[in-house]
Amino acid sequence: MKSGIVNARVTFHNSPIHVLERFIFKDMGQAYEQFRRHSGTDECVILQTCNRVELFATGQRDMRKIKKTWASLAGLDENAFDENLVYAEGAEACRHLLRLTSGLDSMVVGEEQILGQVKDSISGARHASSSGERLNTLFDKAIRSGTRIRNSTGIGRGGVSVGSMAVRLAEENVDDLKSKRILLIGTGEIATLVTKSLTRRGYAFDVTSRNLRRAGAFCEAQGGGRPVRFEDTISGFGGYDVILVATTAPYSLVTYERITAAIGGRPQGMMILDLSNPRTVDERVATLSGVKLMNLDQIAEMVDRNMKSRIDKVKTVEDIISGELEVLEASMNRLNAEPLVREVFKSIDALRVRELQKALRILGEDDADRIRVIDELTRAVVEGIVSTPMNNLRRASEGGETDIVDVAGRLFDYAKGGGGDAAAAAADPDKTRDAPGEGASGQDAP
Repeated sequence: MKSGIVNARVTFHNSPIHVLERFIFKDMGQAYEQFRRHSGTDECVILQTCNRVELFATGQRDMRKIKKTWASLAGLDENAFDENLVYAEGAEACRHLLRLTSGLDSMVVGEEQILGQVKDSISGARHASSSGERLNTLFDKAIRSGTRIRNSTGIGRGGVSVGSMAVRLAEENVDDLKSKRILLIGTGEIATLVTKSLTRRGYAFDVTSRNLRRAGAFCEAQGGGRPVRFEDTISGFGGYDVILVATTAPYSLVTYERITAAIGGRPQGMMILDLSNPRTVDERVATLSGVKLMNLDQIAEMVDRNMKSRIDKVKTVEDIISGELEVLEASMNRLNAEPLVREVFKSIDALRVRELQKALRILGEDDADRIRVIDELTRAVVEGIVSTPMNNLRRASEGGETDIVDVAGRLFDYAKGGGGDAAAAAADPDKTRDAPGEGASGQDAP
């Protein structure tokens, strides 16, 4: 596949969450700017979630420059990528994106959240002026394909979200969860999934955020949870049996010292689930007696069970993706010919207009209706002549016949800036005259 698409990624598949979080971009605007400046990419889209940090790009495909730029942004040594980075290009990069939008590459097979995250990533890239025709086309088509696949196969029906898996883990590890006090810290995407799951299962729980008003609005919007003051919960962890942390804070909210103080007077244990990326629960908490700390890595065990129950649908989706990939490949390959096609039509139409104006001057024609009829006639003739070879060129490009596109580029002088003599003629109508032995159209005279 000659799409020129590359994908570089660090995901939960080969990197535990505490390793993966080292590769995140803290400032997306800066990340886009630096990749454009230093990585040799023409376009790029960054997809960053709790379980993955990925770059889709077009351009020179210099992996060394991409790693160097990424390392600089994340404050890492380039050697950090050796065991964590996965690289794909062409058809494999496009297949990976289709697997993402279809839900096959998620920690929870078929989950809906990743589709929204892919949409957000291309929207963010467009806003940052970092994506262009190729990546916009790729992502738009992959999103439509993913949505179509989900609807036709039902791969997401009855699926388990990260939030509901966290609640299931709590149910598996805490006796009589409904009688326990539950705290949710955060009001973002993961917190929304947790809230939906807790509410659906009938659990009462508190919700806190830095801003009490935000926590209240969140609970009202989600139809579940009771907003509580952040300061009260931070100093009062001892009043809770289960704490779910789902924030984007760049520091530890649940510290070793606070939990040590919280469990001092408790007759029973405490469970803490850290769903944040980067983590916001001090890992030393896991060493305290009576405290069970779990994070996104443990969720992988439930994912395995989820995968086994969906193996038939997974195979169906993989087969559909293979078919979708062929269509996507043709669409991306066609983009190789489009600049040339546009330039040919533009240049030839400029010649048409020049010759039409010259003919109208010779005839002394000034009747608007007659001029309109002649203009439409000449336009139809030109399009009738040019459309067939241009459509053939598009089809050749879709089939990956890049040599034909290259030859056409030389024939129309496109490689030298597009348009050749036609562009020059359009710029200066009096400069170009019919060459000896040629008609006004540039064809051989009879």
